Amino acid sequence: MVFTSVADLTAALAGIATISADRITVTGAPPTGLVDRLAHTAVFGATPELKGTARWAILHLAAHQGIRFASIHDLYIAMGKGEAGGFTVPAINVRMMAYDTARAVMRAAKGLDAGAFILEIARSEIGYTEQRPHEYAAVMAAAALREGFRGPLFLQGDHVQVALKKYQSPDRDKELETLRGLIREEIAAGFYNIDIDTSTLVDLDKPTLEEQQAVNCDLAAEFAAFIRRNEPKDVTVSVGGEIGEVGGKNSDVHELHAYMKGFNAALATKGAGLVGLSKISVQTGTAHGGFVGPDGKVRMDVKIDLVTLEELSRVARASYGLGGAVQHGASTLNAEAFEAFPRSGACEIHLATNFQNMVYDHPEFPAALKAEMYAWIRENAKEEKKASDTDEQFLYKARKKAIGPFKPQLWNLPEGVRAAIGKSLEDQFAFLMGKLKIDGTSAVVAKHITPAKNILSLDASRKAAAGTITLEERKAEGLSD
Repeated sequence: MVFTSVADLTAALAGIATISADRITVTGAPPTGLVDRLAHTAVFGATPELKGTARWAILHLAAHQGIRFASIHDLYIAMGKGEAGGFTVPAINVRMMAYDTARAVMRAAKGLDAGAFILEIARSEIGYTEQRPHEYAAVMAAAALREGFRGPLFLQGDHVQVALKKYQSPDRDKELETLRGLIREEIAAGFYNIDIDTSTLVDLDKPTLEEQQAVNCDLAAEFAAFIRRNEPKDVTVSVGGEIGEVGGKNSDVHELHAYMKGFNAALATKGAGLVGLSKISVQTGTAHGGFVGPDGKVRMDVKIDLVTLEELSRVARASYGLGGAVQHGASTLNAEAFEAFPRSGACEIHLATNFQNMVYDHPEFPAALKAEMYAWIRENAKEEKKASDTDEQFLYKARKKAIGPFKPQLWNLPEGVRAAIGKSLEDQFAFLMGKLKIDGTSAVVAKHITPAKNILSLDASRKAAAGTITLEERKAEGLSD
């Protein structure tokens, strides 16, 4: 499946694309088998040169078919003006069996003529799924190419989050520089949508809302200005902020005003005319990964404060011109809850953990592999277990940590197993897309969105392919939905 050399890869492209030195000329559409080989090589190629070449070829082949990366900023601003709406954009965290999962997303979107959806990965997920941004981008583009999806792809850096412990330690400057490095890497890879999460720094012990949000506002504004200085000339990156940490107290309108006024004032000090946020993340009763009972099962009786969500979305649009409020931690909610989000005016909803659950718990998932992964978790993810956790709770919460170490096995499951799991995922994605009312949104996306023209050079792609996942990243704590 994986190409053994750049020469083999180049020869396989004959009649479809010609590579000469650092230039590629695409003249046709690749067959599905070739896309599969390119995707596998982009992830598992033996050298950075080979992986980087495969990723670069994928992006050019995709662009030739009308698949390019884009910012959703202008669509959200149109929603803020009342020029678009009636739907909630799903932001899907692709963790496990990434290529097959992304292919299922593309089939569902294509079947519904849906264009308003986001593919995202959080800072913490990069570590434990072992997917750096450039790899992730190439795999998402390959999945779109493989399934015949056409149109912009919205890639998002989810929870670009400041770790509170590190911020409060002598390593503060190192932590902030690490985040700047991640932002640069994500933008270079085509992530033109970035959620800044400095909500970990909200201090509820302060006497006023303004004081509670002060560090959150100032640091978010600093990162937003950094994004504006590093985004391509033809792209306005969609930047999201966050009022308070999901899983904590529910947000209210007063906190929204305190955050937005503080953020806008801070951003004005960072430079003239800097574009601000396009959306705001709030807390309305969910938790990342869901609420897990002692039996390791996710509770399905969680109540969302939809009145608050609707009010926050309305104020975000009316007072600040944003697309609306963003709902996090929602994938494990009761299936019938999702149709309420478009009615409440939420512009975006983040979905992750349940898709991972569907893979682990699928009847076709090999029992022997699951047992091997669980044994690895017990040995290598002990730090995830709290004193109060049952074994079932521990395994449920920690099993995400096995995704990266077992990535080759997951990508290379038997075709029948992958097809069965992929069909279940496709059905779930199509169900959610329908409930969130994004069917038929390819037209509104085409109206408001202009994809980016730039594609990373071959040399830059090869250099990026040399990036590795550090031990610190594998052990990183942080949020993902």
